[in-house]
Amino acid sequence: MKLRLLTFSLFIAFTTSAIAQTGNPKSKSLPIGVFDSGTGGLTVLEAMLKLDVYNNATGLPGADGKPDFSSEYFEYLADQANMPYGNYAAEHKTDLLKEHIFKNMQYLLQPTNNKSSVKMIVLACNTATAYALSDIKAKFKNENIQVPVIGVIDAGAKAALAYQAKAGSGTIGVFATAGTVASEGYPRTLQAMAKDKGLPVLSVVSQGGAGLAESIDRDWSYFVDTLKQARKDYKGPSMKNVTYIIDTTLLSAYKFDKSSNKLLCEYDDKGSCLDLQLNDPANYVRYHLVTLLEKMLQQNISKPMNTLILGCTHYPYMKDTIAKVLNELYDYKKDNQYRYRNCITKHVELIDPSVETAKEAYLALRSQQLVNTSAVKNNLFFITIPNTNLSEVKLQPDGWFTYGYKYGRVAGEKKDYVQFAPFDYKNISKASYDRFKLVLPNAYAEIAKTLK
Repeated sequence: MKLRLLTFSLFIAFTTSAIAQTGNPKSKSLPIGVFDSGTGGLTVLEAMLKLDVYNNATGLPGADGKPDFSSEYFEYLADQANMPYGNYAAEHKTDLLKEHIFKNMQYLLQPTNNKSSVKMIVLACNTATAYALSDIKAKFKNENIQVPVIGVIDAGAKAALAYQAKAGSGTIGVFATAGTVASEGYPRTLQAMAKDKGLPVLSVVSQGGAGLAESIDRDWSYFVDTLKQARKDYKGPSMKNVTYIIDTTLLSAYKFDKSSNKLLCEYDDKGSCLDLQLNDPANYVRYHLVTLLEKMLQQNISKPMNTLILGCTHYPYMKDTIAKVLNELYDYKKDNQYRYRNCITKHVELIDPSVETAKEAYLALRSQQLVNTSAVKNNLFFITIPNTNLSEVKLQPDGWFTYGYKYGRVAGEKKDYVQFAPFDYKNISKASYDRFKLVLPNAYAEIAKTLK
């Protein structure tokens, strides 16, 4: 598929002429937009593609052997050039983050010769949901844009509380990006839902997974699989990172994988390791889960964690690894004592908000009478790439924005920092496609149809 690259200036108001309106028969035939900062949102799309918990004829609960979204098609957008979203809060650039998100909403709503506007938007990104969902809904309401917008945080909180009701009260862990954690989106939503249900105040602990989503999406600042030695431009946890420090007294708990340059050392002249750098998604998982449990020890949290919300849509890619590491930590001993047995239950339920998000999207589709009754068209997949027409742009060796340029920009400059392009073999690596194929077979099958 050939598609000219598109850019949009920062908009003041959305164009509503071609945007879906509730009750308009034409709007029913439009696609559903699914948006994420990167490829993590494909986990939500996968859930939507295979969801079968409702009767398609009646819309009532009850599987009928037919995917609930079988009459729909999708436009997926990954803001890869501007990700990771989780770092904007730490860099005091949440206004710039919101600007990026609104530009992407504009793209999804803007019809062109190669794509339609959308009738619904699923914010398949926890950070975008935390910082912009309420603003998006308010803007849509003010401008009479009758396009439902679904976020992932309410869905994740709802699923966590449902498990707590079944398994008994315990600490709920929130494992998310640093930005989502900083927003307090999950704890605030969980406590509000508990209050509505007449439940006591919950025990909640959060861990910002700096570098995990980035390494999954192969961000240069956090993971380069060709590296053989430590480097200066690394941004992840290390012995020298004061925010995310690797505690050498906990190396036996981290149990990092040292094979194939997955853990890198900075050596002195005598061959001693002066610093450690993570260079593998699984090692990021190990670091952050140990850090989470150490936080529980330090804060004397009495209720063991029995529920862990995967509060970033990238994290389900690592679900098996997360479960494995939690099991290891349950059995981990230091000084012949189980170190984390008071912090964690033998089984920790991993909450993937994607299924609940898919359910919420389906119910909104039915309630607003937007179920497609026309022919199903091809699914489309778009990604943002650096706009190299801007002379100021600074790129890393891998062709994406440098960390300094990405977070050094200022909101309100009305510049087209990115261009929009379809997924291809240049802007997404073969390793990523292999991961999609393994973990997200339905989404991968749809992506593969668009690749040449």
